[in-house]
Amino acid sequence: MHDVVVVGSGGGAMIGAYLAQHAGLSTVVLERTDLVGGTSAYSGGACWLPGSDVQQRAGIGDSTESARAFLEALLPPGDHPLVDTFLDEAPRLVAALEADELFDFEWLPFPEYFDAPGRATMGRSIQPVNVKRDELPAEAASLVRPPVERDRVGAGGRNTLSGGQSLIGRSLAAFLRDGGTVRTGHHVTGFVVEDGRVVGVEATTPDGPIEVRARLGVLAAAGGFEGNQALREERGVPGDAEWSMAPRGTNQGELIDAGAAIGARVANLDQGWFCPGLAQPDGGGSFTLGFRSGVMVDANGRRYANECLPYDRFGREMAKSPDRIPSYLVFDSREGGRLPAIAMPEGDPEEHLAAGTWVRADTLAELADRLGLADLEATVKRFNAFVDTGVDEDFGRGSDEYDVFFAGGPGPNKALVEVDQPPFYAARFVLSDLGTKGGLVTDEHGRVVSTGGEPIPGLYAAGNTAASIMGALYPAPGVPLGTAMVFASRAVQHLVEEAGA
Repeated sequence: MHDVVVVGSGGGAMIGAYLAQHAGLSTVVLERTDLVGGTSAYSGGACWLPGSDVQQRAGIGDSTESARAFLEALLPPGDHPLVDTFLDEAPRLVAALEADELFDFEWLPFPEYFDAPGRATMGRSIQPVNVKRDELPAEAASLVRPPVERDRVGAGGRNTLSGGQSLIGRSLAAFLRDGGTVRTGHHVTGFVVEDGRVVGVEATTPDGPIEVRARLGVLAAAGGFEGNQALREERGVPGDAEWSMAPRGTNQGELIDAGAAIGARVANLDQGWFCPGLAQPDGGGSFTLGFRSGVMVDANGRRYANECLPYDRFGREMAKSPDRIPSYLVFDSREGGRLPAIAMPEGDPEEHLAAGTWVRADTLAELADRLGLADLEATVKRFNAFVDTGVDEDFGRGSDEYDVFFAGGPGPNKALVEVDQPPFYAARFVLSDLGTKGGLVTDEHGRVVSTGGEPIPGLYAAGNTAASIMGALYPAPGVPLGTAMVFASRAVQHLVEEAGA
């Protein structure tokens, strides 16, 4: 018996587990796989936590009120009490974490995703400082899920934990140092309810089914249902489970369904954190951002959006028509046959060519013929003409600070680079995601709310198991992790109050 049971081990789960254990509540983390970190360990580790001391140390123009103005300009009109809770709590959470010597954050220059009032120039996201594996206790370092390029395609390992790996490694080390318990290989399938209160969870383990009891409550933070194709289709989430960035075989949505089965309200079930995904020979997709050159075209060989849009916004453009899935990034040889973008992982170009996920040709006409892209030559000719003027007359590529953040073209518009150096390539792209964002509805304390509007005693949720407070919006880098961490923190604060009641 523990005071708190945390289900999942991503960023929200591990921050919640650490805070609970650090506050003196005996806490156990139950993780389905044999490694800790979930999709968070694959991520860049950006945390959108406005108004903290980290931004102030960096000297950037950030404040809680400017972040509030930014979100108010983007969210639907009306009151957003959970957004206010998030903004008020974010700087307090960062201060609480940095009070522990194991946590250290720095500003991450990365533009926010919309030009709106309150936008911070070059962004206000923060990230955990890199840490070497041998600077952490061996038990913690050995449990952190490898980066996606190693976990998915077997690339070589590295000694430095960066981004999401650093966040997981640091929080896991602090949790274990304070006496917390981690149980891997525990697949939670449901909640134990007595007299209307959640008192534990049901789980399958290598030794058979068990119940794990919680004196105070359960924090459900085990991801969404992005890995469950049947649920994606039922709920209208575009894309394919195989293309998602979640670790393979995870994030099936059991906790969301289990919550609904005991009367929890659910919302946003058709939503995800989307991105273009470089198609991989094994059928998967790789999160891709930062396009430096090339044009993305549909099945007819036509552009349909600004390729340099923030990845969720571009993903939503892909989802608007079946002609756009798959799409093809058509690029030339100016980067030596490598993808002119950041794909995690990219994979080996020769393996892509052998598998047919990439096609190479000496001319655009040949490339168009091989893929049936009828309008490709005309599309590239029109696009190349924009390079000289510096104006993308069709989609405005290069008109926003995000567009040019990754770009380095030589012309008047750094985001516009001619496609003119043979041989030419076409890389297949699918609609990928960083997870679904619909789930259990929570209140300002992270408590799961029933269909009747009352909190369900003993049940809390955070991360993609909870319905995102942002709805369909993805406003800035690090919003998924930032909101997960804050509402895990709010849940722990309420659990501590419950313990003292």
